[in-house]
Amino acid sequence: MFEQILENVRQQEPLVHCITNYITTNDCANIVLACGASPTMAEAEQEAAEIAAMSSAVDINIGNLNTMTVAAMHRAIAAANRTGIPVILDPVGAGASRYRMDTLRDFFAAYRFAVVRGNISELLAVGGAASNTKGVDAGAADAVTEENLEERIAFFQQLSAKLGAVVSISGAIDIIASPERAYICRNGHPMMSRITGTGCMLSALTAAFCGANHDHILEAAAAAVVAMGVAGDIAYRKTQAAGGGTGSFRMHLMDAISLMDADTLNGGMNVEIR
Repeated sequence: MFEQILENVRQQEPLVHCITNYITTNDCANIVLACGASPTMAEAEQEAAEIAAMSSAVDINIGNLNTMTVAAMHRAIAAANRTGIPVILDPVGAGASRYRMDTLRDFFAAYRFAVVRGNISELLAVGGAASNTKGVDAGAADAVTEENLEERIAFFQQLSAKLGAVVSISGAIDIIASPERAYICRNGHPMMSRITGTGCMLSALTAAFCGANHDHILEAAAAAVVAMGVAGDIAYRKTQAAGGGTGSFRMHLMDAISLMDADTLNGGMNVEIR
C-alpha cells in the first residue's frame, strides 16, 4: 500500500501549510517539494486560517514558539478542523519548558489532530510519562530498544487512543501507532541525527503524505517514516562512497526523497506490523 500512497502524492500534488520553526523552514519546504507536494509557509495570524482552509494538510511545529506564531497556529488548526483537513503536530521540545507544555495542553484541549509526530522523549512527555529530553533532542535513556519494544508499543497505542490521533515516534526503531495497529520501522541511519531538521522534515513529509491520503492516515504516516528511513539509508551509502560528510549527507537525503519510487521504497524498507 505504501507505493500507492507515494503515487497519490505525486499525482495530487497536495498543498501543505507548514507553520514550522525558523531553523528548518527551508528544509521543510524543500522536502515537501521533493516528494511531489507543494509547500506554503504562511505564519501571519491575519492569513493563517485562510491559507489552512485551502490546503490539503497542515503541519504545526512548535520548535520556536512565540506569541505571534502560537496565535497563527491556533487559527490554522481551528480552520483545518472546521474543514476536515488533517493536522500533523510536531511537539518539538515537549517536556523542556512549561511554555511548551502549556501550549500543547491548550492545543489538545481545543483541537483534533490526525498525527502527533516527534522523537521518543517528546512523545513520552506528551503522554505524561517520565522523559529525559535534551532540549529538542531525545534522551538516550528513553530510546526504543528491542528489549522495551512491546512496552513502548502498548504505551503509544494507549496514547493514540487518548489523543484520537496516530502517534508517530522516530528513533533507531520507529513506531507508528493507532489504538488497533502499529507499524515498526527499522530503516534510517544514525547520521540523520547529525544534521539539523530531519525530524521537522519528517513531519512536513508526513503532512504531504496525509494530505494526499485522507482516508488512510495511519498508513500515510507510516509510509512517510519508511520513505524517510530508506532515504537515510541511501544517503549514507552515497555519502560514504564519495568520502563526504554531513553536508553531502543532507544533499543525498533530499535527492533520495525526490527520486523515491515504488521499487526503491519496497526494496529498501524494513517494516513489520503488530
